[in-house]
Order: sequence, then C-alpha cells, then structure tokens
Amino acid sequence: MRFVRTRNQTLIAIALMLITVLGIEPTLAAQQFSTEKRTQIEAAVSKFMATSHAPGVSVAVVENGALAWSTGFGMADLENSVPATEHTLYRLASISKSLTAIGAMQLVEHGKLDLDASVQKYCPAFPQKDITITTREVLGHLGGIRHYREGPNDLEIGNTKHFDKPIEAGLNFFKDDPLVAKPGTEFHYSTQGFTLVGCVMEGASGKSYVDYMREQVFSPAEMAVTQPDQRFSIIPYRTRFYQLNKSGTVENADFLDSSYKIPGGGFISSVEDMARLEVAILHDKLIRRPTRDLLWTPLKPSNGGEDNYGLGWDTGKVDSVFYAGHNGGQQGTSTAFRIAPAQQAGVVVLTNLE
Repeated sequence: MRFVRTRNQTLIAIALMLITVLGIEPTLAAQQFSTEKRTQIEAAVSKFMATSHAPGVSVAVVENGALAWSTGFGMADLENSVPATEHTLYRLASISKSLTAIGAMQLVEHGKLDLDASVQKYCPAFPQKDITITTREVLGHLGGIRHYREGPNDLEIGNTKHFDKPIEAGLNFFKDDPLVAKPGTEFHYSTQGFTLVGCVMEGASGKSYVDYMREQVFSPAEMAVTQPDQRFSIIPYRTRFYQLNKSGTVENADFLDSSYKIPGGGFISSVEDMARLEVAILHDKLIRRPTRDLLWTPLKPSNGGEDNYGLGWDTGKVDSVFYAGHNGGQQGTSTAFRIAPAQQAGVVVLTNLE
C-alpha cells in the first residue's frame, strides 16, 4: 500500500486542484484571498462531500507565505450536531511522517544525527541485521522495514491496546522480523519504519520523541493543538471518526489506539495548525533551505524503480507547479496537504471519514 492513494484519491485531487488555483495569479504582498478562489474551493468540497458522504471536512489555504483562509464544512460530531470548523482536530494519519522527518532533519543540522550511520548507533533496541540500515534509507522507505502485518485479526492496522511507552512498544511489533528487501534497493512503504526513526531521534536528542517534537517542531511553528491522538484523554475540538458500511451508510469507525505508531501515523491536528507548519517551512523557520531541499529530493532505489518520495515527503507536479506534501488514511480519517514553494502557497484538507 503506497500511502493510501486508492482510498483518498478524490481528496488528493482537491488538494492538487487548489494548488493550481493558488498558482494562477501573480504574488501581491497585500492581496486578499479572493472570493473567486473561495467559491472554487467551496464548490470542490461540496462535490467531494456529496460523492464521498464525508460528515465533515476542514480546509486551510496558505497564500503569499501566510495563512489566507480556513474553515470547516459539515459536522465533526453527527450524534451531538457539532459543526466542523477550522479548529476541529482530525487524525493526520501518515502526514505524521512529514512531521517526524522535519524533527529528524533538525537533529542533522545540529550535528546530532548522521543520516548515513547505522540506525543502531542511536537506537540499540533495534537488533542488528545482516546488512547496515541507515536513517536516510528508512526515511525514504528504502530500509527494507516491512509495513503492517495484515491477518485475520488485524492486530497492527486495528490495534486497540494503549501503550505508555510508544517507541518501545512500536518497535516490538516488527524489530525481530526479517527485512523485506536489501536496504537501498527497493521502495517499500512502511509506517513501522518511522517508529524506528522515532527511536533514532530519541537516541540522538536524549529526549522522548513526543517531547522533542513538541519543543522543537510544534512550538516554534506555533502549532498549539497538534498532539498524539491519546484515546483516553479529553481533547477539546477532537472530531468523531466515521466510516461507510457495506450499504454506504455512515457509521462510527472501528476503534484504533495509535499509541504504537505516533511517528508514522499517530498525531492529530487542525487545518490551521497544519497551515502554520506550511508557513514555517516556507519561511525556513524550522529547517534551513538546503535541508528542506534535501527533504524534497526523491531517493532512487538501486533497482531502478520510479520513486517521487524524498525523506518523509512525497513530491510531484501538477500543471507544471512543483509541490511537496503527504496524504494519509486510517480509521475515521482521510488527509492531504501540499506546499508549492515557488508560489509561496499551500493547502490542507482533513476529513473525518475513512
């Protein structure tokens, strides 16, 4: 599964459409977010909600390097008639990988993490394999780490157990398993691999993964509400999570406790917070420009396979506009966000339907 393209292709299409909308007009420092653009976005979201039956959708737009507009559509909680807004918190799913990659690259900039050193240098809890695995390879899904193990009980995709030590618990799911490919040779998308990156970050920083992300990524970017999706905590503005049953009726999504995979798919956030992240990246507030370029440079597997994935970030072009970002999907959510650096633009689309 390649970061759930098949499950939220329409959502991705909306995000890419918005990128082209934002790239049409010349950049003007004092330009207001136009009514025409707002109408286009509202029409796209309305069509998406009608066809997908998504209960709630929130959207944020970055234009000229600043948050230009954000709002919500539909309902965050159907049972209690709570509207979705720009403040609603959704599961980010695999967008969490892009956040983790930023944190890891900060450690590289500070000389605390060598991307090409063995992961065991920083994460001794991960057993030695027959061949060296580097953090660079794991960030680019070339480390040979498997994705979820799917089976009749779905114990990994549908985990329901809560873990107070998320990195340690997450490693236990896969650390003793054989590699699915020789590192560097093949692209194998792996959420589990990002738990290994989280362990590397803990060893390099001397802090817990969550504390590091809060202090070094979220706080500087003014992302005040981004946090792990703690199922037992009371979290204001958190949406309810939904899915469609076989008859196409909206129902509550299957239960998920994502405490075992926070670095690769366990954060929740609002569209406004994610837009602030995009602004921080566009203004080099979190990492330097050469480091950002490295994040967005696809790694090439030695088997010659086509790959547009950099280090925790996907890349591409639409109507000649380069973008970088990620999408995600898990129980009760589908997500997409994109940055177009040359246009100083970005979009975030989050919904509460799997």
